[in-house]
Amino acid sequence: MANNSAEAQFVTFALGDEVFAVPVEVVREILDHEEAFKIPNGPDYLLGLRDVRGQGVPTIDLRLKLGLSRMVPTPHTRVLVLDIPLAERTLTLGMVADRVFEVTPFRRDKIEPAPDIGARWQSDYIDGVVRRDDGFVVIINLARLLSSEDAAILAARRAA
Repeated sequence: MANNSAEAQFVTFALGDEVFAVPVEVVREILDHEEAFKIPNGPDYLLGLRDVRGQGVPTIDLRLKLGLSRMVPTPHTRVLVLDIPLAERTLTLGMVADRVFEVTPFRRDKIEPAPDIGARWQSDYIDGVVRRDDGFVVIINLARLLSSEDAAILAARRAA
C-alpha cells in the first residue's frame, strides 16, 4: 500500500506534444469542449464564459497564456473546470486542454524543480518536473501562473 505522504495525485493533460499536470484536488470536473460566450475587451487568452451547472465560468486558452499557438478544437479537446485557491478566495476557471490523459500519482521525491537555463525566464509557475519514460511532465501552479492582475480580470468577468 502506498504511503499517501510520499505521493501526490495529478491530472495530466496535453498542450500540443507537451504534457502538463495539475493537482487533482483543484480539478472540479472535466467537460467536453464547446464554444464559450465571448466577452469583449478581455485578454487574448480569455475565451469567454462557459455555463457550468448554472455558474458562468471564465474559460482560458492555456496555450496562449504559455506563449504557444492558439488552441484549435479537436474531438479530444476538453475543458478542465478548476477551483484555484488564491490568497483571499477561490477562483473557478475553465482551462482548455488539447487532450486529458489520466489521474496519476507522482512520488514527491521524483518531482524535480523547474530547470535552470542560466537566464531569467518566467518559470515561477512551474511547481516541478517529473521524468517519465516517454518524456517529461510539467506540474503547473495555476495560482502563480495567473498573476493577481489576471485573477482580478477573470473574477470581474465572471461577476459581469
